[in-house]
Amino acid sequence: MTIEVKNLSKWYGQVIGVNNLTFTLEPGVTGFLGPNGAGKTTLLRLLTGQLRSSKGTLAINGKRIWANHKVMQHVGYCPEADAFWAFLTGREFVYSHMRMHGFGNEEAVRLTKNAIEMVKMTDAKDKKIGGYSKGMRQRIKLAQAIAHDPDVLFLDEPLNGMDPLGRRDTIELVKNLGDQGKTVVVSSHILHEVEEMTDSILLINHGRLLAEGNIYEIRKLIDTHPLQVTIECDRVNILTARLLEFEDVQSIHFNREKGQITVETIQPDDFHMRLPELAQKLNVTIHSLWSPDENLEAIFDYLVR
Repeated sequence: MTIEVKNLSKWYGQVIGVNNLTFTLEPGVTGFLGPNGAGKTTLLRLLTGQLRSSKGTLAINGKRIWANHKVMQHVGYCPEADAFWAFLTGREFVYSHMRMHGFGNEEAVRLTKNAIEMVKMTDAKDKKIGGYSKGMRQRIKLAQAIAHDPDVLFLDEPLNGMDPLGRRDTIELVKNLGDQGKTVVVSSHILHEVEEMTDSILLINHGRLLAEGNIYEIRKLIDTHPLQVTIECDRVNILTARLLEFEDVQSIHFNREKGQITVETIQPDDFHMRLPELAQKLNVTIHSLWSPDENLEAIFDYLVR
């Protein structure tokens, strides 16, 4: 199914949540990428018929979304926020949604079983949701979103709180759904999560569309932003001296007491590829590595400026 959005705006008094968006989404996986507060969740609520637009139009296969339950029968939605009846088991939660979709008892039981198997929650299906971990709650929300086999699927921060195994399984599931011809929209503020699921993204910030298209083209914009990488290691003075010899390293902040250095590089991919071999050559042990820019906040500030 095709999603068409034209001149879409949503405001609350003097606050603009979504600002004059126009785009078209075809079957496959598309990522909505932007920092927290960018307007992604507001946009998803408009696309799922939970909010009415202040201006503009939204349509799925040419049919309006607002107050159109026939269109919504073909839509699945996994929200970011939890909203559970904690006394229900995971199986009861998904089953109740299938009954509310209008399925009879036998069909609802079958669909519930299939969906729970798809998100690999079979072993925990009869445990109460109130005792679920964050990752388990994410999985059971995803199960209710896909159980009725929707043609359009909206996932708001679906990997939030999942362990590495759960993230891997969910990423594979999302990619498979896209390969089946479903229109899947994944909202996230973490670049590498979206990159693992799709190469088609929309960059959103302050309710505005900054860029759209192939992620490799858009990454050229992002990669012009100097990336900060913090490294905790031993022999920090030796690693610092060697890193300063590379042209892509713009600056290094050195903290010998903490055993840390923070590097600013204009070629982050090259930097990450070079670092393991360099550390091994210098006999430097790297204990941890992280980037304060990984959540895109600094990147989007840079692009907006």
